[in-house]
Amino acid sequence: MKRILLEEDEIPKQWYNILPDLPEPLPPPLHPATQEPIKPEDLEPIFPKGLIEQEMSGERWIKIPDEVREIYRIWRPTPLVRAERLEKALKTPARIYFKYEGESPPGSHKPNTAVAQAYYNAKEGVERLTTETGAGQWGSALCFATKLFDLACTVYMVKVSYMQKPYRRVMMETWGGEVFPSPSERTEVGRKILAENPDTPGSLGIAISEAIEDAAKNEDTKYSLGSVLNHVLLHQTIIGLETKKQLEIAGEKPDVLVGCVGGGSNFAGLAYPFVNDAKNGDLEIIAVEPAACPTLTSGEYKYDFGDVAGLTPLLKMYTLGHDFIPPPIHAGGLRYHGDAPTLCMLVKHGIIKARAVKQIPTFEAGVMFARTEGIIPAPETNHAVRVAIDEAIRARENNEEKVIVFGFSGHGLLDLQAYDDYLAGKLVNT
Repeated sequence: MKRILLEEDEIPKQWYNILPDLPEPLPPPLHPATQEPIKPEDLEPIFPKGLIEQEMSGERWIKIPDEVREIYRIWRPTPLVRAERLEKALKTPARIYFKYEGESPPGSHKPNTAVAQAYYNAKEGVERLTTETGAGQWGSALCFATKLFDLACTVYMVKVSYMQKPYRRVMMETWGGEVFPSPSERTEVGRKILAENPDTPGSLGIAISEAIEDAAKNEDTKYSLGSVLNHVLLHQTIIGLETKKQLEIAGEKPDVLVGCVGGGSNFAGLAYPFVNDAKNGDLEIIAVEPAACPTLTSGEYKYDFGDVAGLTPLLKMYTLGHDFIPPPIHAGGLRYHGDAPTLCMLVKHGIIKARAVKQIPTFEAGVMFARTEGIIPAPETNHAVRVAIDEAIRARENNEEKVIVFGFSGHGLLDLQAYDDYLAGKLVNT
């Protein structure tokens, strides 16, 4: 079976919450000013109450609102696809499957949470959302979602990505969003950083600071985050829940599960519904990050801010330091100094393995995938493709019939400049 499909009425009715199944209680977020455990009311200036409740919920299952499921039907359920031509090219006995999230209107997994966040904000009378974006996948998803709920959207896009990916900006503006390169002159944080370093390429940490400052200063506005926090990862678990059902239809049990990691949203979305299998030793789960921003593999496990200006709560996570400015690699969505606290805890306990890969091998893998399976992956997705291929080669060398599943987080049709640079030999192997 090449494509394993589900019917619309099989879209999950509940999101899965990892918190009850963590190996130990999650260290609480700390207030940025007092460094005391944060209270729900502390988050109300920037988040709606519905999302704050989800962020702190200990319930294993949380109902997906009917209005959100109805919008999901635009592109969900997404297919689980067997990469038979890639298997043949690799001469591997492994069976390779990918969960294809590129069928959404913005072309990635991001609207799984963008639609939910827009819904909860609109329900509470919010008029505008602010956010940050790296490569533009999150920003475009939120602009898509806010338009569906008649909300305004302001996006602070990391400057280097703003320059690298102009068509992501066009996509956001087509859906009614306003987009500014970050750091910008619109905020105190942006002006301060530009005064100190006018040529900075920007970072997600800077863009987050700008978006939060903007939201905090306007009563009709809330802030929306595309990764890291519990409620965001919760919304993404629809990916893994569908995948579980599709593997059952195919009669398969995964041996290796692979996903790319920036803040952790698409990875957690695929992997979290499988975590209990990994605890039992029945499954290896691999989180793949760029060697240029090796948070999980080289970061320090400690409390740190999620942004440069220290406006966010302090989170216990692997971090490279909130003032870290990553190299301008093309995988803009993976250039974040920290990671989701839940993911970091699972890595700390060895339940999830972390691996870092360099830029050129990821594009080698992406081109091989495109030339066999036909779909051009996003630069972020290429990290998962790289390790899936590596695991398939290992299976060939060991003559093992492994089942490898990876998350195809988004297509690369708006990232062709990155492929042009790779094919012209211009990429730096950071």
